[in-house]
Amino acid sequence: MASIDSFSFDADELHIHWSDQRESRLAGIWLRDHCQGSECRDAHSGQRLMNISDVPMDIAIDKVVQQPDSLIIDFSPEGHSSEFSNEWLLRNCYCLNRQYDDRSEAGKQLWRADSFEQGLPRFDYQQFCQRPASKLAALKSVKDSGFAILEAVPCESAQVLKVIEEFGFVRETNYGPLFEVRSIVDANNLAFTNLGLGCHLDNPYRDPVPGLQLLHCLASSTSGGESILQDGFMAASILREENAQHFALLSQQWINFHFEDQQTDLQARVPFIEVNDLGQVIKIRFNNRSIDTIKLPAERIKPFYDAYRHYAGILEREELQLHFKLFPGELMLFDNTRILHARKPYSAAGTRHLQGAYSDLDGLYSRLNKLEKSA
Repeated sequence: MASIDSFSFDADELHIHWSDQRESRLAGIWLRDHCQGSECRDAHSGQRLMNISDVPMDIAIDKVVQQPDSLIIDFSPEGHSSEFSNEWLLRNCYCLNRQYDDRSEAGKQLWRADSFEQGLPRFDYQQFCQRPASKLAALKSVKDSGFAILEAVPCESAQVLKVIEEFGFVRETNYGPLFEVRSIVDANNLAFTNLGLGCHLDNPYRDPVPGLQLLHCLASSTSGGESILQDGFMAASILREENAQHFALLSQQWINFHFEDQQTDLQARVPFIEVNDLGQVIKIRFNNRSIDTIKLPAERIKPFYDAYRHYAGILEREELQLHFKLFPGELMLFDNTRILHARKPYSAAGTRHLQGAYSDLDGLYSRLNKLEKSA
C-alpha cells in the first residue's frame, strides 16, 4: 500500500502526495463529515452520530499532524480532532476512487449465445447449500453473467422457497409466495398457457420490480417448451453502438406498464432502459404483453416507435439468445432487471410444470459480499 510522502493544507483543503506518485485533494468539510472517531461514529454499527447541519458553516482545517500510519486533523472553530489512517484515506479518497455501482453494466460480463463455450454456469444444489465456495461461485455468476442454473434440486413442491432461503428472502406478490407455471383454463397471464412467450422481464408494472426470479422444473415430458435467456444489457449496448439517438430516447422516455385481473391493478411509469448518473445501464424493463397504451406527444410517437422497433429487433437476434431445456430437478436463477427470458410453445400432450418465485437483489448481493469477505 502506498504511504504518504508529503502533505500540505490550507483552511479548506488537505493535499496529499502519495509514494506511488498519486495525489489527493480532500475538502475540509468532507474530512470533518467523515470523522471516524467515537464522538462522531457509533463504535458498534459504524453509523454517524451527527448530521451535516451540526458542522459549523465556517469549518476550517486548523492543524495536521502526521503519525506513522495516520494523519490527525484539528478543525476550527469547534476544536474537534479527527484521526484518519493512511489506509482509510487511500481507500476512500474521491480523487482516486470512483463511486461504484455494482448493479450497472460496467461491472458485468455482457454475453452473447456463443460466450459460454465451456458450458452454461451450472452448480450442484447440495454443494451450493453445504459449501460456501460453491455458493459464492453461483451467486457471483448471477452478479456477473446475470444467471445460474442449479442442478439436482429436489423435485418437491415449494422447494423453490427453500432455495431462496439460502441467500435471501421471498418477495411475495399477487401471485403468492410462489406461482405455478403450467397451462390452465382462463389464465390471467399468458405465462400460464402452453403458448410461446417472447423475450421479456417480469413485472415491469411494479415499482420496484422483483430483482430476482427463480424457475424450478418439477416435470417436463412435453414436446417443446425450451427456455430462452438473453442479456438485456448486451442488447442495450448494441443499440447504443448502432444508434445512439435510439438508445438515448429509450433511456429518457418513460412509458406506462399495466397489469389487471379481478383482484389486482398494478401500474408503473418507467423507461425501457434505465441508466445511472454515469450513463451506465442499470435496469431493463421490456414486456410487450404488459406495456400500457403509449401516450406521448404527437411529435414523439414515430421516433419512439423507431427506437422501440430497433431494440425489439435486437432482442430477436438468434446470436444473442441461449436456448436450452429445463429438466426435472433443474432450477434457473436470474436477474430480473437484466436477463430477459422466453420459452418456445409446447404440446398439450405430456406435462410441463415449473414453480416460480421472486426474491430481491439486495439479499443476494448482501450474501455474496459476506461470502467474498470471508473467502
